[in-house]
Amino acid sequence: MAERSAAELAAPLVELLPPVDFCCAYGSSLLPNNHDKTSMVDYILGVADPVQWHSEITRVADGVGAGVHFNPFVEWRDKMIKYGVVRMHDLAMDVLTWDRFYLSGRLQKPVRVLIDNWEIRKVNVINLKSATSASLLLLPPEFLRTSLMLQEDLYSKICGLSYMGDLRMLFAEDKNKVRKIVQGSFNLFQSMYRPLLREYASDGLLKMSSLGQQQSFKQECGSSATNYLVSMLPATIQRQIGGKCRVDETGIITPQIIMSSKEEAANCVRKALRRIVMVSSVRQAVSGVLAAGGVNAARYLGKKISKAWTSRTS
Repeated sequence: MAERSAAELAAPLVELLPPVDFCCAYGSSLLPNNHDKTSMVDYILGVADPVQWHSEITRVADGVGAGVHFNPFVEWRDKMIKYGVVRMHDLAMDVLTWDRFYLSGRLQKPVRVLIDNWEIRKVNVINLKSATSASLLLLPPEFLRTSLMLQEDLYSKICGLSYMGDLRMLFAEDKNKVRKIVQGSFNLFQSMYRPLLREYASDGLLKMSSLGQQQSFKQECGSSATNYLVSMLPATIQRQIGGKCRVDETGIITPQIIMSSKEEAANCVRKALRRIVMVSSVRQAVSGVLAAGGVNAARYLGKKISKAWTSRTS
């Protein structure tokens, strides 16, 4: 995502919008292999007080949506941008707990951070570890026992977590979206997840080897490894898959889940993620229509459906 300079991407923050505490940019136009730089750039803006920053519209997002209000089709200079505004506390909590699994899913993928925030950086390390654990559980054990798992398979699973159950994937998203994101940002995924994979290897959860220019893995699929991965999932997922609470020696209450097999764990995690993502995608769609207005919402949806149709007919 280095094709556009940080100064170019940050220009709307200086010239168009009020000050923010955190900002990252993303979108297909930032992928290194995308030569169409006229596409819309997306921004997530973290602010301390969205009511003051974007008063009436943010109340709609807080009450109906997934906690973030997106304003599409903002014309700036000769470009089109879309920005989403979220309260910093809500951003941190979603990244940490996956309560709505909306912004947390976005930050599991490569983004261009324009205004960094130490608290978001800290909780996102936990977010990436949770995404790795969930993806390892979801990858089929039969495949992992018989052959090597390439990094691209793991990154595709991580990238696809936040699209599981998303109603837009049925008719309004490119069916090849996950593959395009991973292939277009492979080196960035590596830089994000390689330290965690080494940590998992040192814990005995993965065996790493080289296959050509890619590093490959074999996963430990025993009950001990499976339950360790489950224990690394966010509290929201653990509650949804039936975790029982226990009090540890420090007095902290934590969910406790014992899975009999990797297949059981995968099914539980898959159902929990689909449930959360489906609810969030519906709420965010309704919020978008109410906040952006019918014309803008129809325009945005029309472009999405056009891309989705092209991907399914080409």
